[in-house]
Amino acid sequence: MQTPKSILLHLDSSARTAQRIQLARELAQTFDAQVTAQPCALSALMLYPFAIEAAAEVVAVMQEVDKTARDRMYQVFMTHSAGSTRLHWAEREPDGPWAFSRSALYADLLILGQRDRDDPMDGELPGDFLPSVLVQSGRPALVLPYAGPIGPIGRNVLLAWKETRESARAVTAALPWLCKAASVHAVAYGEDAQASLQRLQDYLRMQGIQNTTLHPGGDEADDVGNKLLSLAADLGSDLLVMGCYGHSRAREWVMGGATLSILQAMTLPVLMSH
Repeated sequence: MQTPKSILLHLDSSARTAQRIQLARELAQTFDAQVTAQPCALSALMLYPFAIEAAAEVVAVMQEVDKTARDRMYQVFMTHSAGSTRLHWAEREPDGPWAFSRSALYADLLILGQRDRDDPMDGELPGDFLPSVLVQSGRPALVLPYAGPIGPIGRNVLLAWKETRESARAVTAALPWLCKAASVHAVAYGEDAQASLQRLQDYLRMQGIQNTTLHPGGDEADDVGNKLLSLAADLGSDLLVMGCYGHSRAREWVMGGATLSILQAMTLPVLMSH
């Protein structure tokens, strides 16, 4: 079982960046890993491209806006990395979100944040930043909710199982947590739910995870995402593991129903893999 050794941490100006840094520091210590903290946001000129044709003074003002945002992120990083030698600052790339997806190809694990439309800094990123990174990189990502406290992760884990490569990849990525968890639950929906969960249980036993509680659901419904969040709340889970389903269509990322529901309404950290 391979623990993540290279972690890519997304930094922006949102209110939850501090929590992401703190979690990255904890995971780096737990897994003896190195963290690259990558600032990633649309530049002022990307947000207002017509300004390129404006006077040089206007362009200079926009460059100063970018510098101020960069300095603010750096200060937050320095404060919450707490001098850890495992966390490393990387300067922002000129092509912003697209560069982040490229950097993600070289990481074992990503740490991202759920989009918060009420955050004043929400406009720093494209609306589809999170799903596009998940789908384009194919790397597992730990996505943190924008609300609520973030405590220790991985003591009580809920696996959302489906016999797909996405789910299998998510379970593999979760093994470092599952092997240390005090409680592991697995849920599946559909006619073959019980049988598929038993096959998953056999696999987990071979990984040294002996006590997995199974929750076979009924027929798969359109509200699987909400059902998962409800079950996670009932079980007191601190981590949800699931596959991420989506594809590109006409320059838009179209996400699966459960994936979209979770990304919009998550109430606990979610480990996802495409």
